Amino acid sequence: MIGIKEAKYQEDYKILLSFNTGESGIADLTDLLHKYKAAAPLLDKNEFQKFYLDEWPTLAWSCGFDLAPESLYERATGKQVEWLTS
Repeated sequence: MIGIKEAKYQEDYKILLSFNTGESGIADLTDLLHKYKAAAPLLDKNEFQKFYLDEWPTLAWSCGFDLAPESLYERATGKQVEWLTS
C-alpha cells in the first residue's frame, strides 16, 4: 500500500511528496482543483497550502477534499501503480 511520508508546499498548486516506497516527486494539482467542485476553496492559494496528512496517509484539506495516495504517486513519479492497472 502506498502512503505519503512527507508533503511540502512548493509553488502555485504544486506539492513535493515523499512516499513510503522511498520515491519522491512534485505533484501539480492545478487541473484537479478546476475539475472538482469540492476543491473550489483550494483555488485560494492560502487555503491550498493548509493541507495535512490524514490517517491513510494522504493529502487532505479541511474543506473535505482529499486525494488517493496512489493517484498522487502516479502524478509525482510518472509511474503507474501496478495493482490499479491489472
